[in-house]
Amino acid sequence: MARWGDALNTDLVYLTAGLALLLAATVPRLFRDRAVSAPLVVLAVGAGAGLLLGEPGTDSLSPALHPAVTEHLSETCVIVALMGVGLAIDRPLGWRTWNSTWRLLLLAMPVGIAAVAVLGWWAAALTPAVAILLGAVLAPTDPVLASDVQVEGPTSGGESHREDDEVRFALTSEAGLNDALAFPFVYLALFMLGKGPAEQWIVQWVAWELIGKIVIGAAVGWIAGDLFGRAVFRFPIAHMRLAERSEPMFALAATFAVYGLTELAGGYGFLAVFACAVAIRRTERAHEYHAEMHSLIEQLEHVLTLAVLLLLGVALTSGLLAELTWSGVLVAVALVFVIRPVVAWVSLVGCGEMSGPERRVTAFFGVRGIGSIYYLAYAAAEAGVDDEKWLWSTVAFTVVLSVVVHGVSATRVMRLLDRRREGGAVADR
Repeated sequence: MARWGDALNTDLVYLTAGLALLLAATVPRLFRDRAVSAPLVVLAVGAGAGLLLGEPGTDSLSPALHPAVTEHLSETCVIVALMGVGLAIDRPLGWRTWNSTWRLLLLAMPVGIAAVAVLGWWAAALTPAVAILLGAVLAPTDPVLASDVQVEGPTSGGESHREDDEVRFALTSEAGLNDALAFPFVYLALFMLGKGPAEQWIVQWVAWELIGKIVIGAAVGWIAGDLFGRAVFRFPIAHMRLAERSEPMFALAATFAVYGLTELAGGYGFLAVFACAVAIRRTERAHEYHAEMHSLIEQLEHVLTLAVLLLLGVALTSGLLAELTWSGVLVAVALVFVIRPVVAWVSLVGCGEMSGPERRVTAFFGVRGIGSIYYLAYAAAEAGVDDEKWLWSTVAFTVVLSVVVHGVSATRVMRLLDRRREGGAVADR
């Protein structure tokens, strides 16, 4: 009987992989420029599969039952996405040129974490540590799940290399960095859960988790990216330059190599992968090889993302939402409709690069996705967490709510914003 169950689970994995590949190839094109997003369709397909197959065959696929597997699958998805995001951004890195990004990261993100933590503590009676963990888990944003709000990809040739669309740039660059910068707050919660009174570990947390690992991740990623870029575009032996041979697989090799190296060095690998991509892009910004690498990464990213969403959809109708309470619904609704829009809008007040409507759109589209699944799986694998089932139900519901709300509204909202800009440009002329 056990062997039959194992075989069934294996068959479901193969089925999931096949469906993910098929959906990755067809759904994004089928629903391009439509009000229904591809991730929403995939979630619905997964949920339908869960209902058709029945709970006995699918309950073991729940991410809550396999935190280590969920962690590594979502981890791979995130680092591939981060390489793609870094390669897609045209704008050179700088304090002023990335002004909107720094505001969202340094102001909106920590305030948003605190607001979610306070709401979780008040509405769900969570302990302070679990409440902070909830806030940190729900901090990362993921514009991949609402593709209309991310930059299209790297330009090449003689085109301009500064995004004119501040909204898409801000949301894409924010997602590239906040996947890593949520980690210190996850560690803060884990330290509170397992290391005793704060005076015993607070210095370690500030010096190492908050500062040291960020510095190592940024440094390793930037140096590696610079060296990779020089080797790819400027290697002394011309026929050894991968850029001239159109070998996009290099992007994937760089992703895993830099991530593994940084994790071995003790830094944040997520930050290193994004920094590496930005540094590679900086080396030879106008080369068409960037588009080739980005295309490969984007395809793999779609497959992994849709596979995770398909499994999540199956789990939704197989018991993952069993522990969802009104307090969890309140946290999700408040985050999507109140907390993120308010704290992001406030952080962008005075940002001269954005108009009022652009600030409101940027504030609203804080899409929650794969990063939240990864962080919760990581915390569950690292330590015993109180209210773990409630956390899984709440985080899953938040991701689904975000995919539905942001996925359905992204196309229409961005079209209206683009038309408003075009109208303003015509008026100016």
